[in-house]
Amino acid sequence: MAPVEHDALAVREQLFHERVRECIICALLFASLYILCHFIITHFKKQTDFAAVHDDEDAAVNRIALGMCTFTLAVALGAVLLLPFSIISNEVLLSFPHNYYIQWLNGSLIHGLWNLVFLFSNTSLVFLMPFAYFFTESEGFAGSKKGIMARVYETSVVLLLLTLLVLGMVWVASAIVGNNAASRQSLYDLWEYYLPYLYSCISLFGVLLLLLCTPFGLSTMFTVTGKLLVKPRLLEDLDEQLSCTRFEEAAVSRRIASGKASCWLNLNVGLLREQLLALQSKRRKLERRHRASPWQRNLGYPLAMLGLLALTGISVLIVCFHVLELLLDDAAMPRGIQDAPLGQVSFSIFGTFGAALQVILIFYLMLSSVVGFYSSPLFTRLLPERQDTPLTKIIGNCVSLLVLSSALPVFSRTLGITRFDLLGDFGRFNWLGNFYIVFLYNMGFAALTTLCLVKKVTWAVQEELLRAFGLHKLPLPVPRSRPLGERC
Repeated sequence: MAPVEHDALAVREQLFHERVRECIICALLFASLYILCHFIITHFKKQTDFAAVHDDEDAAVNRIALGMCTFTLAVALGAVLLLPFSIISNEVLLSFPHNYYIQWLNGSLIHGLWNLVFLFSNTSLVFLMPFAYFFTESEGFAGSKKGIMARVYETSVVLLLLTLLVLGMVWVASAIVGNNAASRQSLYDLWEYYLPYLYSCISLFGVLLLLLCTPFGLSTMFTVTGKLLVKPRLLEDLDEQLSCTRFEEAAVSRRIASGKASCWLNLNVGLLREQLLALQSKRRKLERRHRASPWQRNLGYPLAMLGLLALTGISVLIVCFHVLELLLDDAAMPRGIQDAPLGQVSFSIFGTFGAALQVILIFYLMLSSVVGFYSSPLFTRLLPERQDTPLTKIIGNCVSLLVLSSALPVFSRTLGITRFDLLGDFGRFNWLGNFYIVFLYNMGFAALTTLCLVKKVTWAVQEELLRAFGLHKLPLPVPRSRPLGERC
């Protein structure tokens, strides 16, 4: 064999081994996420929906739909980890450029992960989740033989009709928006135009949902942290409050146990029971604060609140700086690239520390958006319950989390949280090149987050000062119930 042919064969062999290695790594990563998501869904699912006591067919259908939900949730979790994993990989390659044991961590692997997440996100949103919902609701066509295959046929027909309806709506919207020859020609290209355009609309909806949920979630996290952690004592006498609460609880308990009403006051047992439950809850909170150590009371709560305040403030400062960059430099606009130049330059001006801060902020904003999503009045009913969540609610949760998580890379790059450009089809969204949309989005996030932060911090400080000085115990003014001229 000639040396040239031998070198070409060695190159092809090396490319083959690299491709096999990337496939094995992607399979292992996704298998790990799938197993983790299976345990999460098992923790929340309603066990009676999957028991084969009443109907084996319904139980089998529910198990198939549960597998699709697990797959979708694994894709959502992969979309959350996609951008942090890419940033960390770049910093690792910068720190150890010639290390033999991390040569598998390259741009080809990262680019493949981005493409797989994009493909699986489209598959889950467009096919798997609608199929799972219609599959659980189907019973088979009238007159057909009952069974799982009858449900599959009915679900496939319904899904096909829904697909035609959605594609028709997209076709009409595209024809209205772009009325030129190139746009009309692209209307007949399903794979290169329809699906990216449809997913672009879904991503825009997810980014707008993140914009609305994140500021609300930030303020909610301050409230939840104040309830979970023990607040420090500020001009308070916990012993006196605890003894008064115990005395009131004992008095109410005696009145309920006696069951006798006085000659001038009727006994409302229901109201007394509600009052007793409120006093018991108050007593438990006071006992928890009383048992807390000085370190936990005086250090844990202030550090947690300062951490939340710092992360929120840093996010707002980064977004404000990015707004100035948008006005001065076109390079600040989010864009997509087809190759990931990993290990060449850091994506933060502060090096490894800045990259770590970017990863923390991405997770923090995602957590805030999830908290805000489940705390909003529109989506409170979707909140899953332990061992009591029906399958339809699990499907709704998986779709919601996938929409939020798949929009997270675009959300982070649009706000300037990271400089890592969008890889693959994530950068093909039409609205990413619109300066006005990106600029108004950054301004909206900065304004909403600042408003929620100032409002929450101001109210919290005011409430603590009123409680510290005992002003919250003052009686409120009672309005007059009759006109001034009316006699008693």
